[in-house]
Amino acid sequence: MYRPKSMNELRTPAELLIPTYQQGTPPASTTYNGVAGPVYPASGLLIYINFKSYRGTESAVNGVISVIDTALVTTWYRPDIKANCRIKLASGEIYEIISDPENVELQNKYLTFKVEKVKGY
Repeated sequence: MYRPKSMNELRTPAELLIPTYQQGTPPASTTYNGVAGPVYPASGLLIYINFKSYRGTESAVNGVISVIDTALVTTWYRPDIKANCRIKLASGEIYEIISDPENVELQNKYLTFKVEKVKGY
């Protein structure tokens, strides 16, 4: 049975932010061109992860510098972790899950997924 080496070091606490979609008139901060977007309320759901960052990719377009910071996350299997969720680290940084979480060998024991954070200057 395969066990990822990164499962031995689940030392980073993170809060799982699960999106909710409001019915009716959404707040102005969640409306994009008249379409209601997801709201990420604080869930208080703490998970422990292995977080491996691969630095950021920097690019300049029309005088705006943007940095896309990606990382690979490994954690215990949870069926509520989906591609539309976010994780919030203890430092306050929020990362979006950009790939469908991979259920390693379909054992329902471990998950690996990729996250990203976009910053602009």
